[in-house]
This record gives sequence, structure tokens and C-alpha cells, in this order.
Amino acid sequence: MMWILLLLLVLILFGFGFTMQILWWVAAVLLVMWILGFTMGGRGGRRFSRSRR
Repeated sequence: MMWILLLLLVLILFGFGFTMQILWWVAAVLLVMWILGFTMGGRGGRRFSRSRR
């Protein structure tokens, strides 16, 4: 019975570690996309600004 609990604990911790690794990569990709959008948005004009009439 203890072996099953230990195995479940190891699987849960491994899954959590794997998920955290993926989340770090997703965060890094989103940061790069945000920086590129920030720098490109300054050159290309303001797309989301309200037009004054």
C-alpha cells in the first residue's frame, strides 16, 4: 500500500514539474511576442486609437 502512495506522489510531483517547465516556455514566448509587438507598434502607427471627429 505504501508503494502505491509513493508512486502516486512521484507521479504528481513529476507532472507538476513538467507543467511548470512548459509554463516557463510559454511565458518566455509570450514575453518575446509582447516585446516585438511593443517595438513594431511604435513604428507602424497606432491601430487601436480612437479617431477624433
